[in-house]
Amino acid sequence: MNTTRFAQAPAYFPPNHDGMHCLRLQGHEAGPSESLWLGVSVLLPGGHTSLDASAVEKHYVVLEGEVCIRTPDEAVTLQQFDSVRLAPGEARQVSNPGNRPAMLLLAMPYPKA
Repeated sequence: MNTTRFAQAPAYFPPNHDGMHCLRLQGHEAGPSESLWLGVSVLLPGGHTSLDASAVEKHYVVLEGEVCIRTPDEAVTLQQFDSVRLAPGEARQVSNPGNRPAMLLLAMPYPKA
């Protein structure tokens, strides 16, 4: 078993994330994981990522606030406990359009070797 207390979760600093504080809950520097890692991002009002894709799928769950997920084809605003899955290679932009901080859970597999 690997336990990560939220208060001790290590921060990580992904490129092209502005107005966001990202914490690793499982995997990478937060501890062992064979297939996926979990993170939480706190998005300040106006916080966002650039419109980028990754080689693996991503799953997001809004824990607090509201978060807009935009792809080249559509945009959706998610509320608390709403979720979205993005396919491998699907570009996405994440943003907080509201005036309150938002919290977003990310689950993502490790890239295939």
